[in-house]
Amino acid sequence: MSANTSPADTSVVESKVALVTGSAKRLGREIILTLHQAGFRVIIHCRESTQEAMQLCEHLNAIKTDSAAWLQADLNLIDALADVAAAVIAKFGRLDVLVNNASSFYPTPIGTATLSQWDDLFGSNVKAPFFLTQALAPALFEQKGCVINLVDIHAEKPLAQHSVYCMAKAALVMMTKSLARELAPTIRVNGIAPGAILWPSEQSNSSAQSAVPTLTEQDKAGVLAQIPLGHLGQPSDIAQTVLFLTTAPYITGQILAVDGGRSLGGANKA
Repeated sequence: MSANTSPADTSVVESKVALVTGSAKRLGREIILTLHQAGFRVIIHCRESTQEAMQLCEHLNAIKTDSAAWLQADLNLIDALADVAAAVIAKFGRLDVLVNNASSFYPTPIGTATLSQWDDLFGSNVKAPFFLTQALAPALFEQKGCVINLVDIHAEKPLAQHSVYCMAKAALVMMTKSLARELAPTIRVNGIAPGAILWPSEQSNSSAQSAVPTLTEQDKAGVLAQIPLGHLGQPSDIAQTVLFLTTAPYITGQILAVDGGRSLGGANKA
């Protein structure tokens, strides 16, 4: 694990701090940008995308001095999470929001799934969020903070050939509800279940365990046909929901589907 750990600036100690895992690119990056624009100091986490994390951090600090930090860590290395938590707190001296966004995603067709894929998918989607939340809970208690987990609509309605991933996300749903009860009334814990926001790509897969297949135009049309609102969502839809949950003091233990109505089932009328 490595991190930039310059001393905290006491002039901004009162502003809230958010950590977003897996936030150098794609959806996580949009969450970071949205929270930063709203006034949060932000901590960008990456596993491999160090260049993107550094560039994003520099961009945000150019907008407002000492408002962003970045750290690199493999969250599947559970024994190192205490060090990760220490590095998080060392930067700004507090933590108000933890967004568990980092996730591996790829198919595991029955008959081909391996133990290493199981460990990777459950590790990134359940084990790492749980133990990172546990490690950061004392800091969150101090600020009466919140945890937001990025779940998936397929935690309830499975995606073909993705059984291990879907099971892992289903476990994350139960983790969200269980910790919401256990950490109440001080820490709120909620989840967001995105629908079709960004088309899968090889770059979206945080693991080298398996390639994410490219969707054909026919595949994409089939997905869009299942969405009552009739179009793909935007990363900003998820980021704005994260921001909302950071400022919703009477919501905990909930999973908010942001999917254009896809989880309603059925298909659009022609």
